[in-house]
Amino acid sequence: MKLHELSPVPGSNRKPKRLGMGTGSGTGKTAGKGNKGQKSRAGRSVAPYFEGGQMPLSRRLPKRGFSNFRFAKNYEIVNVKDIEEKFDSGSTITVEDLRERGLVSGSSLVKILGDGELTKSFTVIAHAFSASATSKINAAGGKLEVI
Repeated sequence: MKLHELSPVPGSNRKPKRLGMGTGSGTGKTAGKGNKGQKSRAGRSVAPYFEGGQMPLSRRLPKRGFSNFRFAKNYEIVNVKDIEEKFDSGSTITVEDLRERGLVSGSSLVKILGDGELTKSFTVIAHAFSASATSKINAAGGKLEVI
């Protein structure tokens, strides 16, 4: 089939509904909008949450409690087993090194967790360490530095 022979599938292209084209058209006079009222007028529509002047649900519900969302520290997680695979023994590992090796993305805080076994000794510099990661790195003869 050539490019100039292409045409849409029959029935896929429909003409738009022509509103307000006389009373015999089925969508004449009020053009399917009913009689009067805010939604029948041009130019303005009602917001989805508007309840006709009734006190909105979002304002009727009680506001209680505390959200830690604004203050929470979100850490990117790196496990000890990942460090074991990607780095040589005796190396100093910083957040930039973790980013270069693809263990961490972005510029957020980094926490080292203790999942996996550790046989090599490292000097690890990160924002936070779990208790198990601390014990495993120390047991392997490595050092920790908290940023």
